[in-house]
Amino acid sequence: MAERSTAAVDVADNSGEQSLTAQADQSTADGVAKNREQDTDSDAAQENTGTDGSEKTSPLELHSGHKLARRYRLEECVTRLDGFSSWRAVDEMLRRAVGVHILPADHSRARSVLAAARSSALLSDPRFVQVLDAVEEDDIVYVVHEWLPDATELTALLAAGPLEVYDAYQMVSQMSSAMASAHREGLAHLRLNPNAVLRTSTGQWRIRGLAVNAALRGISSSTPQRTDTESIGALLYAALTQRWPYESDAYGMSGLPKDIGLIPPDQVRAGVHRGLSELAMRALVNDGATASRHESPCTTPEELVKAIGEMPRIRPPEPAFTTPPEYQRTTYQQGTYGRPAPHPGLTQPVPAPPPPLQSRTGKALKWAVSALLIAALGLGSWQLADALMEQGGKADDTNKTQTTDDDDKSSSAPKPAQPIAIASAVDFDPMGDGSEKPSDVAKVYDDAPGTYWQTDFYLSSDFGRLKPGVGVILDLGKVQEVGKVTVSFVGNTSVELRAASSDAGGQPTSLDGFAKVTQGSGDSVTLKPEETLKSRYLLVWLTELPIQADDGKWRGRVVDVKVSS
Repeated sequence: MAERSTAAVDVADNSGEQSLTAQADQSTADGVAKNREQDTDSDAAQENTGTDGSEKTSPLELHSGHKLARRYRLEECVTRLDGFSSWRAVDEMLRRAVGVHILPADHSRARSVLAAARSSALLSDPRFVQVLDAVEEDDIVYVVHEWLPDATELTALLAAGPLEVYDAYQMVSQMSSAMASAHREGLAHLRLNPNAVLRTSTGQWRIRGLAVNAALRGISSSTPQRTDTESIGALLYAALTQRWPYESDAYGMSGLPKDIGLIPPDQVRAGVHRGLSELAMRALVNDGATASRHESPCTTPEELVKAIGEMPRIRPPEPAFTTPPEYQRTTYQQGTYGRPAPHPGLTQPVPAPPPPLQSRTGKALKWAVSALLIAALGLGSWQLADALMEQGGKADDTNKTQTTDDDDKSSSAPKPAQPIAIASAVDFDPMGDGSEKPSDVAKVYDDAPGTYWQTDFYLSSDFGRLKPGVGVILDLGKVQEVGKVTVSFVGNTSVELRAASSDAGGQPTSLDGFAKVTQGSGDSVTLKPEETLKSRYLLVWLTELPIQADDGKWRGRVVDVKVSS
């Protein structure tokens, strides 16, 4: 597919020594945004946008409280730049926050902004902040997009320091995969900077302004794939080093020292992951790599995805164990209940221990206790001797009945659990389209290592709030007594064991036909019924999914199911 960019207005001259990304970044020198989710840059610096500079249009006179289409109420202006403005607004119909770009209908870029927004809206990829509406109304053009109140810009994250290795790996993996998907649809970003990358509270990375941000500023490129790939490399470089990989300072970060060229991240900062350092250099414009690292350059997001796949997978860090705080006794246990607390800084007197029993009453009490102890010891000795004499007379009877007792104990011992064979299995999705990867469902009981049955992907762990769960129905061939069911997953998964009634005429077709027996969660869950369970049809019902892929999608994977009596 030939490269093209729907965000382009005019083809810029890209023949200089610096790339378009570097030029745009140097001209803006964006800082850290004050809000957690600023729509565009917070500064008011003009950008070099090609031929549009001579056709300035005065910005519209809008204010907080103004409504668009009697629906979108403007709340706060976050950007006012080059004839357009960007706002945080409220969609009063759906009662949610949204972002809005507004520019006059006679603006030189109005047509290209509408075209870019409508093209971007057709890409339903959850890794991009979605365009919700693109309208030309009266004398204005406006674009409505998602607003993520729980997301944080990469600019703000890097203000606190470089990212951890796993976070940087997740960021570059998800962004590369997302931009490769966009370019396959003919869409480019062309303005992929730290202000356009967000991390949500769940750890997912989102990209905003696909095609639209560049169209608003009149940015174009004759090589959009190379431009976006270099931008991803610059973001990875900044995430590893907290330095912008060009000579000028930008986005609250210092640039590289002048006249030394582009040096690898692991030479800028100690402890940088070697594989990610090489990946950043391959994505940036540096003719491939340094002389000591003979790796071919990555010129498209697709090549970047392939290079990431060839790297050893970076696993998340182990959770740090925190020592629990020392046990603190309450004031009631300390004996101060109901008393005023001592003033800080005052030394409290330590009460002296009570003196020993030295009075006449104390001596009498000690003699009484001693006499009682002597009497108790004598009584206990007499009872012990009497019990031993009686035990000697019953020894013969015990020997006679010992064999019988042993036989009774052996006959009452519980029988060991026996495995129950699974005759067949089918997928179960009663609240969805009725099908959930049916071709792989036999892998849950094939005893083959490395195989599994996988659900469809969803946008959240609760199945995108579309349904309560999905599962697999196990047919045991006949009604049998079930002692336990052991299920192995890939990732920490929540699961319920449900069973059809033993007198059911056939396999139930709805969730109501299976009664809940027990539940659990983990990557290996043993489900034991609290009462005797007899059934032919068992349902392994997944209720919460673990995240499994770098693309931020959620899916469940059942590796193996074992049933025993």
